[in-house]
Amino acid sequence: MDSYADLVAADDVLLFVNAAITATGQREFHGSAGAQTLSLEFLHDYMLGNYRDLYAGVLALDINDHNVAIIVRRLLETAGEATARQRRDEGRLIAARLATLPPQRVYGLFDALRRARVNNRRTRAIMRDWLAARPDLAFDAVKYRGALKRALRHAHLLPSGTELGDFLFGRPSRPHFTTPLLETWRRAHHEKAALYDLPYTVAEQFAARHGVPRAVFLERIAPRMTRLETLRTQESARRHGADAVRADLARMPLTRLASYVLSLPVEERLHRRGELTGALESAAARVAGPLRGSWGKVTAVLDDSFSARGSGEKRRRPLAVALAAHHLLAALADDYTGLWTSGRGDALLAFPHGPTPLGRRILDALETAPSRLVIVSDGWDNAPPGLAAEVLRVWRTRLDPKRRTAVVHLNPVYDADGYDVRRLAPSVPTAGVRDAEDLPALVELAQFAEGRTGLAELTAYLDARAARLTAGRPAGGRRDDST
Repeated sequence: MDSYADLVAADDVLLFVNAAITATGQREFHGSAGAQTLSLEFLHDYMLGNYRDLYAGVLALDINDHNVAIIVRRLLETAGEATARQRRDEGRLIAARLATLPPQRVYGLFDALRRARVNNRRTRAIMRDWLAARPDLAFDAVKYRGALKRALRHAHLLPSGTELGDFLFGRPSRPHFTTPLLETWRRAHHEKAALYDLPYTVAEQFAARHGVPRAVFLERIAPRMTRLETLRTQESARRHGADAVRADLARMPLTRLASYVLSLPVEERLHRRGELTGALESAAARVAGPLRGSWGKVTAVLDDSFSARGSGEKRRRPLAVALAAHHLLAALADDYTGLWTSGRGDALLAFPHGPTPLGRRILDALETAPSRLVIVSDGWDNAPPGLAAEVLRVWRTRLDPKRRTAVVHLNPVYDADGYDVRRLAPSVPTAGVRDAEDLPALVELAQFAEGRTGLAELTAYLDARAARLTAGRPAGGRRDDST
């Protein structure tokens, strides 16, 4: 049986995990960026100071990249406080986790370590190994030139006497490079045609320097764009008449695709209903994988109230998570009902509007007698306030004490004042969610928030996730931000 200290530790870890999944130091609908940053800094300090092993273990969970970078930086900053075993285990976890991050995020972390003057032997070894595993350093030299230069200097890895060293530190104006991409970069300074063989972000700068019309540039650079670059520039390309820039929606990640759909005017969504719905369903089926149709009868309560519009930094993010979860749950269930708080029935036309009558929608959901009820909401139950908590309390204590219906609340919004995501009721587990793709894993993690398992089980779960991460990490991380 867990001691009181173990129960407190388990609660602390779960609270931190929720924050590490949802908080990014940016403004939310109900909170400022400054408040969130201070709240998040306190949680990182508290976890590192009291539960170093568990703090490092959180790297194995589906937390967001912002908090991955903070955890790695804090562990490396305090390497002198760790035991030899901790340094060894942390090193494996850090290396495996960095391999999953977009390279621009890793280079940003290296810059943060440089500014903090963290340059111990372990830090240099981690930087050296990550750079050595990159699939194409010439690509990085062109696309992330300044960041790569700073990383090499900080890790004492200056490639003197090499062509890459000349490109970064020596003679970039040399008459010729034998490395094809470096030579293309050199020629792009005076040949317009050469810029179309460069990465999009680099080519864009050369196009502006050469005065290339935007429509011409987008048409010709389209084959070089990553999926996300194509998605980001698609509307701009359409305005400029560059019809060749068309995103392959069928291959887009689910939550990002949902964000794109919600960015479109309602009229365009109606016009492209078949295409957009088909893309969302295909993305959801990919995420569901072998779990497709295995969850039984599922009902979801999905928040499309006004607060789901998010903030300027996270525009429509809560609503995008709800829309993506709607399609994913439909794929996971063999009998699915989705109920929006607004009462609207057409998910494709969702938009943030009105109050949040969660209590009423939960009553409607329970009437469907599901085996699993999933609530996706920021937790601001206000029509009337507190009804959702009372409905769930009565349901758990009087109507379903044997838990025939599994209930979980997924919250995409961090509450800086509460150092956690807002909860609906003590009897219902709440987990933070950033991407709907993580929903199956978060439902699994939510069992720990119900209080039916303790620190030993939670630690075993973290250890298993860490073993899975370190055993199957890809080499060198993602080449770019295309996923």
